Amino acid sequence: MRRSLLPLGLPLLVLAAGCAPTAGDPADGPTAPEHRWEAFDQRAIEVAEAWRPGPEWRTGYVPLQGPTVLTGDPRFTPDTEAAFLAGWYRERVPIPPTRVGGEIRFPDGTLTVPLVSAAEAYRQLDQGDPLPCPGRPKRPGLPTPGPSVEPGPDGWVSSAPETGCLPLTVTGVTLGAVPVRTSRGEAQVPAWLFTVEELATPVARLAVAPAAITPVPKPTAPARPLPDRLRSAQDVMAVDGSRLTVRLGVGACDTGITPLVQERPDVVVVGGGFVAQSYGLCPDVLKPEPVTVTLAAPLGARPVLDVSTGAPLLIRPR
Repeated sequence: MRRSLLPLGLPLLVLAAGCAPTAGDPADGPTAPEHRWEAFDQRAIEVAEAWRPGPEWRTGYVPLQGPTVLTGDPRFTPDTEAAFLAGWYRERVPIPPTRVGGEIRFPDGTLTVPLVSAAEAYRQLDQGDPLPCPGRPKRPGLPTPGPSVEPGPDGWVSSAPETGCLPLTVTGVTLGAVPVRTSRGEAQVPAWLFTVEELATPVARLAVAPAAITPVPKPTAPARPLPDRLRSAQDVMAVDGSRLTVRLGVGACDTGITPLVQERPDVVVVGGGFVAQSYGLCPDVLKPEPVTVTLAAPLGARPVLDVSTGAPLLIRPR
């Protein structure tokens, strides 16, 4: 078994509580640099050895990311990003209700699966309409008519934003495929591609019917709590060969955050640690902080497990 601790990038999550100052670590003893993260090593071993997914992990379709996928840079504005995140859409073309079949292409083979129709995929995608926005324009980018406050030194000033408050407009739909991280590595998965007038790239909704999807297995977490000065990993932001970007959850007063990873041939276990806590009153919040690590080998089909819960981490790019 090869094991390595690798430092990651820096921004992440924050737990909070009232934070008391913590003195620096002694040069010797269990918190000395050469011993500081032994608790992570031991817990990562427990998590990795407890990971025992069923046969569907290697034979079925277990997606490790959400069903809505952006196929490129959408060039969001604040309004279009808000509409995308909220699921606000309106269609300007007929959405076909016909069901078809499709094929998922894995690195190790293919799987024929039933698909939902474009109409079903659109119903899943569309989460309703935004609330009315009085005083705002009817289309994004149009100026708000008329001033709403007295003129200043440079002329009339409007108090309303100059951007629209509308759902995204679907102007076309085609069946295609998009790359999706799964339990069997990155696969090409059938998806309905919705062309959106306000975005520079289509919005894809994965088309595999629910009956063909195997849920992510429930993990077996170590019985004891996460050791002091260790923090959990929340999700995966990106995988690029050997480079892995994750979000950790750290305390609001934690300082000296260190991303930690243990690699094995079959799994990668990630988490984080902190060296000390700063003075002050810490808010009780969780703050995402992305960090990047370079693995010894490309991630491939290995799951990324959280050192706290033992759960496989899902990809959440935004």
